[in-house]
Amino acid sequence: MMERLTKEKLVLAGLTVFSMFFGAGNLIFPPFLGASAGTATWIAVAGFAVTAIGFPVLGVVAVAQSGGLDKLAGRVHPKFAFIFTLLIYLSIGPCLAIPRTASTSFEMAVVPFLKEGTSSALMQFLYSVVFFTIAFVVALKPDKLTDRLGKILTPILLVLIAVIFAGCIIHPAGAYGTPSETYQKAPFIKGFLEGYMTMDTIAALNFGIIISLNIKAMGIKKEADVVHETIRAGLFAGGILLLVYSALSHVGAVTGGAFGLADNGAQTLNQAVQFLYGKAGLILLAAVFFIACLNTCIGLISCCSKYFCTIVPKIGYRTWAFLFAFVSLIISNAGLNKILEISVPVLSALYPISIVLIILSFAFRDGKRWRAVYVCAMGLTGIIGVLLSLETAGADILHAELIKLPFYSYGLGWICPAAVGIVIGVIIEAIMGSLKTHE
Repeated sequence: MMERLTKEKLVLAGLTVFSMFFGAGNLIFPPFLGASAGTATWIAVAGFAVTAIGFPVLGVVAVAQSGGLDKLAGRVHPKFAFIFTLLIYLSIGPCLAIPRTASTSFEMAVVPFLKEGTSSALMQFLYSVVFFTIAFVVALKPDKLTDRLGKILTPILLVLIAVIFAGCIIHPAGAYGTPSETYQKAPFIKGFLEGYMTMDTIAALNFGIIISLNIKAMGIKKEADVVHETIRAGLFAGGILLLVYSALSHVGAVTGGAFGLADNGAQTLNQAVQFLYGKAGLILLAAVFFIACLNTCIGLISCCSKYFCTIVPKIGYRTWAFLFAFVSLIISNAGLNKILEISVPVLSALYPISIVLIILSFAFRDGKRWRAVYVCAMGLTGIIGVLLSLETAGADILHAELIKLPFYSYGLGWICPAAVGIVIGVIIEAIMGSLKTHE
């Protein structure tokens, strides 16, 4: 008999997965999408859901089914698996995402309440010390994240978001406006690209290890059962993400229709809560940003620490967690912009590889049988991905050739090279299979 989580435990596991995904970026993108798309909001949301929900959930499933990111990436080559996994954990962890959780939540939860003349730098340092101390303490027991995130912080976060959404339903600021120029021609594609930029697909590859650990702590022992319940938790989290993204997109649409298009999603949310609840709305929004960023920070510290324990086991989990929290604290206060300049191009190069790897894990599940497909597809995707990311960093290498790639103008120039790599790999495997048959 297969061991399964009870409905209550499945809900808790799903809420935990949701909380690890839902950070500041996830909070900001949908409202801005709604404000920009106006009457085309729901078509844009459909595209957004494909890349901001579909790929991340598939990433959780892919990692669970393959037995870990290292094994999944190992289908290409062991050295590739090590380098790829290391770069993902560093980029989405202490070199980018973890420091950003503190800096972003400070901007939204503290800066609006600072009095004139108050030292912003000092307040940011004090805030980050408190923020990372809380994150570190909670992350000390990664197998207890379900109790702390799923039972406590995430339900509070969802209630706060529901309060904002309910306010827009009962007392809307206005009606959906006219779509901006970028959403008038192809709102689905524009939404698809916005979801692509959340980078949650990379985070999904990181979170698999912690999700499995929490499901084991719930009493599921057999590895096959853990995989099955991880998939169920991921699907449940995807459903919650869809509801929340839809609610926030509606908030953005009615707010944009009333006040016009703001500079970003954070300003759109500010307009919404101040219209609905006045100054109390700013406190409400501050709490939403603080909890969302804290949840993500805790999840990332846990995942990164668990992974680095496998590389350098002599340094224990607690020490790694402290190092990541401490380094992130320093970076978030002194040098985040420089780190972003380096990390964002790296992250942009890793994202196409991550998407293609996830797709291959479902289309070619037997890694040994289809080794050439993995090698060719990853090789071409990686080369083009690196060249495109170098362009974003200001190095125009082979620009004249790259702009000829289909979908280049959308930032998706890697799609056709990936497809070509898959075709070449299939042909190679077919030839090799034919040669073996005739031996």
